[in-house]
Amino acid sequence: MGHSSKKYTYEYPRPAVTVDCVIFGFDKNQLKILLTKRAIEPFLGKWAFPGGFIQEQETADACALRKLSEEAGLCDIFLEQLYTFSDLNRDPRGRVISIAYYALVKPTAYTLEAGLDIDAVKWFDMEEVPLLAFDHQQILSVAIERLKGKIRYQPIGFELLPTKFTLPELHNLYETILQRTIDRGNFRKKILSMGLLIDHSGMQKDRHARSAKIYSFDRMKYDELKEAGFYFEI
Repeated sequence: MGHSSKKYTYEYPRPAVTVDCVIFGFDKNQLKILLTKRAIEPFLGKWAFPGGFIQEQETADACALRKLSEEAGLCDIFLEQLYTFSDLNRDPRGRVISIAYYALVKPTAYTLEAGLDIDAVKWFDMEEVPLLAFDHQQILSVAIERLKGKIRYQPIGFELLPTKFTLPELHNLYETILQRTIDRGNFRKKILSMGLLIDHSGMQKDRHARSAKIYSFDRMKYDELKEAGFYFEI
């Protein structure tokens, strides 16, 4: 029997799909969020997350990376899918489903560039975030909860710090994101016992006995330990 040459077509409506990227940074002991000012309708002049429509020949991941590059000049960053937002009236242009991502960036490592359909791109302290376009307020809430959960069970905090840092800086990062006090001594003991930090204090010139040691994160060691079933937890 010959194969049927019938071409299957779907009669279902096709909602548009976008990506939105929540970008966290940490600078001067503040958790920050990157926003873009819209240069087009809807929500002209309002602040929103970088994002846009997924093209026909593009995956969601590829679209997120493209948008970060096009709209904010960002590349080579930690990026993970967050959640799919599909409320019926989330976009005045019609039925639009958004796949949200969250990214972690060292703000000092990038020069931001306002790109396509964008008037400005800027870091905001969390308490200064303006009223956002679309349902981006809701997306931000979900992203913050994810970050709080994730940072305790995966060493993603190191993505937000400079390559070399002190233990007080790392401790401060955790307290800021988790929004609670963490005993300094216990934190120090726990982090050092994992053996995931490389001590650079021998390289510090004129180092005083009481000055904080400088460390970096040993990613190779972490990957090896994870393969062997190691469980990171703060």
